[in-house]
Amino acid sequence: MSNELLYKRTNFYEVADEAEINAAYDYCEGYKTYLDECKTEREAVKYSIKLAEEKGYKPYSFGMPMKAGDKFYYNNRGRNLYLFRIGSEDINNGIRIVASHIDSPRLDFKQVPIYEEGGFCFAKTHYYGGVRKYQWVAMPLALHGTVAKKDGTTVDIKIGDEAGDPVFYINDLLPHLAKEQSAKPLGQAIPAESLNILLGSRPLNDTEESNKIKMNILTILNEKYGIVEEDFLSADIFVVPAANASDVGFDRSLISAYGHDDRVCAYPSLTALFESDASEHTLMVVLADKEEIGSEGNTGMQCALFTDIMGAITEAMGGNLYTVKANSKCLSSDVNACFDPNFASVYESMNAAKINCGITMSKYTGSGGKGGTNDAPAEYIAWIRKIYEENGVIWQTAELGKTDQGGGGTVAKYIAKHNIETVDLGVGVISMHAPYEVVAKADVYTAHKAFLAFNIA
Repeated sequence: MSNELLYKRTNFYEVADEAEINAAYDYCEGYKTYLDECKTEREAVKYSIKLAEEKGYKPYSFGMPMKAGDKFYYNNRGRNLYLFRIGSEDINNGIRIVASHIDSPRLDFKQVPIYEEGGFCFAKTHYYGGVRKYQWVAMPLALHGTVAKKDGTTVDIKIGDEAGDPVFYINDLLPHLAKEQSAKPLGQAIPAESLNILLGSRPLNDTEESNKIKMNILTILNEKYGIVEEDFLSADIFVVPAANASDVGFDRSLISAYGHDDRVCAYPSLTALFESDASEHTLMVVLADKEEIGSEGNTGMQCALFTDIMGAITEAMGGNLYTVKANSKCLSSDVNACFDPNFASVYESMNAAKINCGITMSKYTGSGGKGGTNDAPAEYIAWIRKIYEENGVIWQTAELGKTDQGGGGTVAKYIAKHNIETVDLGVGVISMHAPYEVVAKADVYTAHKAFLAFNIA
């Protein structure tokens, strides 16, 4: 009787047999490759297109005809990707949408970044998203990005990840001289303007310029990439951690990597889409940019492109856009904070995501008083409960910490405002927004199963 009356989380390892555990571990090998190939949104778009084309997806342009079974992708400026497959049912029944984001907190080069001082050459940065600045100092860093030149050509830069590459670095203060720094609050100990990337120290001796070290760095960049200092005015150069994804622990049950938030949801949304060819529904996956800074701009989820593409699909399939939106269903696929016993005081244990207990549903996000959130209706959650029970999906529910402790947001509210049923569903993350985050392989695997069940139900 108690089994019927009580709610209890399910730990993946308590119910999975050895074959399914092996399947979860094998699945995560592909995910680790995705992480290593996709440290920026530009790289995520490029690599996701590669995976999609292998599954028969073709580039879409507005006005193209569509029919049931067609598979398309729309590359929005190299930083935002839409993938969709046309189903066999009436388009007025709506579209099943899984929306993740592919940007992650990092440091960006300023437009005029390079300077010489005190025997070193540095690059100035501006942090992107919610970083804890102290976590980015005294560790190996890599440079990834694109330089757009005046002649219309672009140059990709990716250095610091491969064996033999140099890495980059942000200086920190030695403890012997850090009395004043150590007395400051954690959030003030490392000022944003001190997050300067160490580029080198060797002077160029055959020049009369005063900044000989800077000139040496610019000479190297010109010889290797054909760029000059002015080209940084039109460049996207991102500073990311240099190390690749790795298993954690003697049992290899966890993965440490940069960018789990939110590529841990982006990758399963793709793999589930690729396995859903038998679904009668029209399916869409959105890989959005700019979520970490409010989903702004023409590559973020607030851009009208989302409904433009829905409108194009609807028109091509002879439907009514208002009806399609009203009947569509969306999973805003974003991460939640996984309970960490080392910092238990900030969590409300009954409503915190637990490791290895499956993908996490967040009925609402926001901050104190549910400010700035989409609060999903009970009927929609009940519908999802039903399909997950029918498909054996392990899942749990959670909030992002105690009520007045803080909070966060996702893309859910921007999708819901178009009259589309939306709820947040994602993987629990340890050390979210740190340069290296941790997730459980079991939870990544259940994300894939959750999105697959949503697509076919």
